[in-house]
Amino acid sequence: MKELIVASRNKGKVAEIKELLAGLPFKVTSLLDYPDIPDIVEDGRTYRANALKKARETALATGKMAMSDDSGIEVRALSNAPGIYSSRFAGKGASEKARNKKLFAMLKGVPMHKRQARYRCVIALVNAKGQELGVVQGTCSGYVTTRDMGENGFGFDPLFLLKRYNKTFGQLPAALKARISHRARALKKFRVLLGEVTATDF
Repeated sequence: MKELIVASRNKGKVAEIKELLAGLPFKVTSLLDYPDIPDIVEDGRTYRANALKKARETALATGKMAMSDDSGIEVRALSNAPGIYSSRFAGKGASEKARNKKLFAMLKGVPMHKRQARYRCVIALVNAKGQELGVVQGTCSGYVTTRDMGENGFGFDPLFLLKRYNKTFGQLPAALKARISHRARALKKFRVLLGEVTATDF
């Protein structure tokens, strides 16, 4: 069985991706299985650039096909910040709680009807030589709450409210999130992409 490496050490993200890719004819691993590979610096100006860099460096370091997800939350009232800096805008090594706390602080005084936000996920796939095989993306729109709600998911999930359900990603059942989230939508396209490249000799 061919191996597909998820270029991430984020346990929550890796677990979610593995679950959403279940059933494919690949052994899905991640950088958690390759502790000797140095951390990859995300210095691109776009999600696409970061995703491609992480996937490419992982493929070149292992000689195996790799994929990378670069994602973030874009808040309209903050001119779509933190965006690509979502994982580090609260400082290097900041915890998820610290990032959420900072986002709340940045939105202090902003009324709920002006707290529109969008999760964006971009996934890049490269072959064992680091050559780009394709890039897909998915988005999910909602609002930023004024307090943490729910303990499911990871990252900004406890503060990302979907008005259709009147619940945050942190409150929604995992099975529902697996159908409607930005990552789920991107991975649905990714499965098609993976099927296309698998049909050829990559």
